[in-house]
Amino acid sequence: MSMNLEVKSAGRILELLEFLASASEPVSLKDVALELGFPRSSAHGLLQTLVGRGYALREEGDRYVLNPACRSGPGWSGGPTAHLVAVARPVMERLRDESGETVVLGVRMRNQDVKRCAKVVSLQAVRYDTTHEAQMPAYCTAMGRVLLAFAEPGVVDSYLARLRPEKMTPNTVTDSAALRGLIEAARRDGYAISDEEMVLGGTGIAAPVRTRSGRVEAAINLGVVTQRYAANRERMIGLVVAAARQLSFRMGHLATMESAA
Repeated sequence: MSMNLEVKSAGRILELLEFLASASEPVSLKDVALELGFPRSSAHGLLQTLVGRGYALREEGDRYVLNPACRSGPGWSGGPTAHLVAVARPVMERLRDESGETVVLGVRMRNQDVKRCAKVVSLQAVRYDTTHEAQMPAYCTAMGRVLLAFAEPGVVDSYLARLRPEKMTPNTVTDSAALRGLIEAARRDGYAISDEEMVLGGTGIAAPVRTRSGRVEAAINLGVVTQRYAANRERMIGLVVAAARQLSFRMGHLATMESAA
């Protein structure tokens, strides 16, 4: 009996994936139930399973769509990162359009450095750009400082104790006490800035992205040509913080949802 139920569930989940893959636009729970002949309760449960595992996204109006990562990468094994990137894409594009600057999404690695997992490049002729596959040191980047600021207890102490920082530019902060102060400021302020510390001519502004539980899973970063940053500092910070809140909302962070209501 249980074997038959498991096979039936497996068949339904595959049918649902195939249906979402063939759909030209987001579909509703009613669409799924009617097209596939599933009971509404079963269809709802299957959709929530796919959303929870990152294979489908829930859009506005309770409509569902296949995660774009399952079509064009990072692929079926992308898991939470693939889900994060797909959910973040429209937020990143909007931030790019509003600011005119390059937007990067990063996550914390086991060694506390930053892995860039997505970017949307500025359309301006003179712009900041970066290779998103590369790892970035945490100590001299805005994303790194944000991710350290909201890491588990003891992470910052351990990181700073083993850190042997190098001067990436003349502006790079390498003093341990000063770095701790910048990390604490990022936690207090809700954003971090790295002003020509990673590369001359480029300024990073980052803010934390939270999941439903409130855990900081990623940081969204605006890579700005420094001259434009100097002329628009407060506006740039406001845009990044707002984008981080919007992405946290899309990731299901309840506190963000309540404050936005």
